[in-house]
Amino acid sequence: MMYPEPTNIWESIEYSSFGVSIAESLWAFPTIETVHVIALVTVIGTILVMDLRMLGLASTNVLVSKVSDDTLKWTWMAFVLAAITGTLLFISKASTYMVNPYFLVKMGVMAVAGLNMALYHFVTSKDQAQWDGAASPPSKVKIAAIVSLTLWLVVVFCGRAIGFTLGIYY
Repeated sequence: MMYPEPTNIWESIEYSSFGVSIAESLWAFPTIETVHVIALVTVIGTILVMDLRMLGLASTNVLVSKVSDDTLKWTWMAFVLAAITGTLLFISKASTYMVNPYFLVKMGVMAVAGLNMALYHFVTSKDQAQWDGAASPPSKVKIAAIVSLTLWLVVVFCGRAIGFTLGIYY
């Protein structure tokens, strides 16, 4: 299939031989998407475990630091895999994704979720030794968990909405 001459960076990415090979393959896009979904579910699941502990709703007999130690490595490994597969999916339809408001919101919300996580790890948890074993951590910890859960729910919603709106926005 002949593709038009790219008119912007997104079309250049999408019309590259790599982008075209992913988009036109019978197996590449669905395989990459499946791995992406599994990785994202792992990210969300491990974050949910941590946030529920931070809210004092689960694993209240386990130190918050222990739950973090047990989940954080899995969260990061799955996030890296989701980022790689997400990038591959993006390459195959870059110009379509860049005009899809759900994609743009998803990227922005993930950035805010990352800032929330950084704020928790570098500021909110500074005095963690004082409340680490408490069944119900302080309000500031619960607020960080509620913000996290809310942001990741929006990411999931937008991710699903992207799949249902790919042909709408051009």
